[in-house]
Amino acid sequence: MTNILRIGTLVGGGDAVRVIPQIAPHGFESYSLTFWQTTGDTNLVETAKRVRELSDEYGFIISTVGIFGNPLTGAGNNADTLASWERLIDHAHLFGTDIVSGFTGRLTGESIDSSIPRYAEVFGELGKRAADKGVRIAFENCDMGGTWEAGDWNIAHNPTAWEMMFNAIPSDNIGLQWEPCHQMVSLIDPIPQLRKWVDKVFHVHGKDATIAWDIVKEYGIHGPKPFVWHRTPGFGDTNWTDVITILRQAGYKGTIDIEGWHDPVYRDELEMTGQVHALNYLKQCRGGQFVPNPK
Repeated sequence: MTNILRIGTLVGGGDAVRVIPQIAPHGFESYSLTFWQTTGDTNLVETAKRVRELSDEYGFIISTVGIFGNPLTGAGNNADTLASWERLIDHAHLFGTDIVSGFTGRLTGESIDSSIPRYAEVFGELGKRAADKGVRIAFENCDMGGTWEAGDWNIAHNPTAWEMMFNAIPSDNIGLQWEPCHQMVSLIDPIPQLRKWVDKVFHVHGKDATIAWDIVKEYGIHGPKPFVWHRTPGFGDTNWTDVITILRQAGYKGTIDIEGWHDPVYRDELEMTGQVHALNYLKQCRGGQFVPNPK
């Protein structure tokens, strides 16, 4: 079953021990553990021990551990973000994963061009630390409301920025945590992009989008009406069979983990209804359950 391409979901790192036993029976095969701005008072050694015990019980893997904040400034609530990157790099092996993911950060209010030198300084060191421990770094492709000219969180949301980032730090252990949604909100076609960049994709978020082209054509993208919505897979515009085909043709060894809590319809009391639908949908897109060949 080495080529199964596991389908899982995101879980808050501090809540993993509480949440995973409640949702594991639905059939999630992997979990991406996430922290917001800081690992806080979470005991990573104890959490990893408990999660590995649950893994033995339910048969899942931990695909990534992630920290989502701004490590380039360390300002305000991001004061612990850089140290949290270091902490997760040092502890990733205890969770059984070799990927630490998150935002690059950026110089607040400044352009992507202006942020590259600071990015190279910070992640040049983090990349070396990770490489020494056999860990890969994967940047989520979310703009967090930023543009090329200004933003607060992340520069890794545009392919031109990726070229600049990977040129600044030409390291095999630095890549992408990719999803089609974040490209679609910028009206980028994700399928040819994935085909071009797949060798730099270390992890995939299962999040889709719906683009209302009728609204784009009538009102544009700066009018009064929303023109795009983040969607749980199975409810959006992306052909995930194509996504999985591209990944498998390139020899992708990672997982697809559903990023929920964004869908405008399958939310609140329908959140897990949508996530379990996405889980089963993505399993069908990969070809269903693994079936061994006759001997």
